[in-house]
Amino acid sequence: MMRKLIRLFLLFLLLILTINLFSQDITDIDFNEKYKFPFSLGLSYQSYLPINRDNYSSGEEYVYNDFSITARIPIPTMPKLQPLAQLGIVVVEDDNRISEYRNHTQFYGNIGALYIHKFSKLLEAGAGGSIGATYAYFPDIDPSGDPRSSWLFNAQAGASVGLNLSYNLNLEINPNLKFTKSFQDYSNSNNLDILLNGFSFNIGITASYRFGEDPDSPKAEINSIKFDDVEINPLFASMQSFYVNNPIGKVSIRNVEKYPLSDISVTFMQSGYMDNPTVSAEIPLIEGGELKDIDLFATFNDQVFLTEGVKPLTGEVIVKYNTRGREVSQNISVSYDLHDKESIIWDDDQKVGAFITPKDSALRNYTSYLRQTTRDMVNPGLSETLQIGMQVFYGLTELGMLYQRDPTSPFEAAQENAQIIDAVSLPRNTLKRATGDCDDLTVLFCSLLETAGIETAFITTPGHIYAAFNTKIAARDYKEIHPSKDMSMNIDGNLWIPVEITMIGQTDFLKAWRIGIEEFARYENDPDRRAIFKTNDAQLIYRPVGLLETDLGLQYGDKTQIINEFDAEVDNLVSQIIEDYASEANSKGNKGSYNKLGLISAKFGNFDKAESAFNTALSLDRNYLPPKINLGNVFYMKEEYQNALRILHSAENDYIDRNRTSSSSYAKVLLNISRSYYELENYDKAALYSDKMAEVDPELGSKYSYLSNSDGTRSADVSATLDILFIEEE
Repeated sequence: MMRKLIRLFLLFLLLILTINLFSQDITDIDFNEKYKFPFSLGLSYQSYLPINRDNYSSGEEYVYNDFSITARIPIPTMPKLQPLAQLGIVVVEDDNRISEYRNHTQFYGNIGALYIHKFSKLLEAGAGGSIGATYAYFPDIDPSGDPRSSWLFNAQAGASVGLNLSYNLNLEINPNLKFTKSFQDYSNSNNLDILLNGFSFNIGITASYRFGEDPDSPKAEINSIKFDDVEINPLFASMQSFYVNNPIGKVSIRNVEKYPLSDISVTFMQSGYMDNPTVSAEIPLIEGGELKDIDLFATFNDQVFLTEGVKPLTGEVIVKYNTRGREVSQNISVSYDLHDKESIIWDDDQKVGAFITPKDSALRNYTSYLRQTTRDMVNPGLSETLQIGMQVFYGLTELGMLYQRDPTSPFEAAQENAQIIDAVSLPRNTLKRATGDCDDLTVLFCSLLETAGIETAFITTPGHIYAAFNTKIAARDYKEIHPSKDMSMNIDGNLWIPVEITMIGQTDFLKAWRIGIEEFARYENDPDRRAIFKTNDAQLIYRPVGLLETDLGLQYGDKTQIINEFDAEVDNLVSQIIEDYASEANSKGNKGSYNKLGLISAKFGNFDKAESAFNTALSLDRNYLPPKINLGNVFYMKEEYQNALRILHSAENDYIDRNRTSSSSYAKVLLNISRSYYELENYDKAALYSDKMAEVDPELGSKYSYLSNSDGTRSADVSATLDILFIEEE
């Protein structure tokens, strides 16, 4: 019998190894954790092979048949360690029927533990041991002689190799070594100690039923996570990009198990408005009973921009985790409102940056139209960005754009109460409707300027918002845009102009500008009540809303009216600037102030005023070279080339007489002499003076190399080099 069991054991072991070879799982699953069970009952049979028991009578061969039932209770936190309790019966018989009086039955009970490791779902192996007591009963012993019963101590240790036929059914082969010792002395009693005492090698087979639910079964639903709280705030389509990195709400999850959960992933999904779930958190471990508060994030697609009004939605919070080696997913639904792309709450004034949309082709086309319309009226001496601001202002005026207070949610009410949902019209809609409140007009004006590459900002004061833009003029040169230093704001070294855009259609640009600066200055002593936000900075947080661009079908208005209003405004501002310099020159009465007056007049194209100012400076000092050179340049600008040469040659002689022919200002005189000859088509003289100029200043010679062409051919970029080099001071 023992030989058969040994062969069975070897065949079983070979079967298990073969199955394991073809069922290798390359994942990182902890099979011991995943397939652990709470309790098992097993039925066993084993046969003994006594060791060193040579005192049997000739022909005696005893067979030991052991039948037992075993209960195992794995430790939940250490499923590999499995305490056990065992009850069994051993029937001992002389197989050759020589000494049948020694036949007996043993009843035993043991306690112990096994250490079992699962290599895969199918294969497990381990080792363990147990100790206990045995009661042996000899029914055929003469009661007048030896006692019929005895108590024994027993202990056994061995291995276990198991094949899991399913989660619940397990088949094991159990080779082990057993030791028994009687508490009575049978050495002189029919040699019973040979049967009761000593070691034996045993091989058994066990079939077990394991209670519990197969984790791979669809019925094995696991809910180790409890959702204690889930909430999503009202959302706004205009904040689509903001929600990628900023919470839309929160969820609280609790591990209701006594053991930890691992590899937890929390995502949010909104069907129809998201392409994939948005990961909100990834947590390595949550201990048993632990509560986690998690912020939720959302990456919406552009479908959110197509909503109108308020749309009730139901999204899903999805929690995935590993428990006992199994991947589990739990979901919970959450309802919230999605407001359309023109809705906002004013908990952060920078949010208005999301409504400034310079990439809108309708806005770009309109700004291009205004610039083309007024291009012949542009003054090259005045800040280009300032003039574009004027063009946009008067273009909108011609469209009939008007300020209209929002009757349902006025800005002042919405600004004071962050719970009020306000509406900010997209610039394209305001442009088409031709009316809007302060926030609508501000985002429209900023958007149109941004399409032209002008840096903009928005200013907030109590109950109000309006626009500002960067002139790119250095703060020290404030007089180049307005005589008054107080009419601009110095931000990072550049001059910014605020515009009270709600005055459109009611007054001119200069008045709207003045009102804007006065509004800002009103809170100079209370700076916490005013703020200025650069559009670029705001849009780093709140990116512009997505648009479905369509042609607006706008009628852009009367070109003549736009031109007249723009031209008049530029002339008015330029006159104020020149007049301020004239007042200063008349007040100081010195040659330098008149030279400055001439320079600024020439810059703004008032050549008559410039000529007069330079002549006045020369009358005060005939040896003062800057106004003489500048006067020659003015004649050049007026296309009076002979007069230009007369003055410039005189300046040339002055430099020669003073032995200053190596100075940079002398090179400029030679340059403008060369250009005057060039315009008179005296190319030889032009080339002669160009060469002289290049000797003094090679860099200048390279820049104006076309002057050396004796055939009068100009280079393709000559228009970019036709500036006039005026001299302020030497």
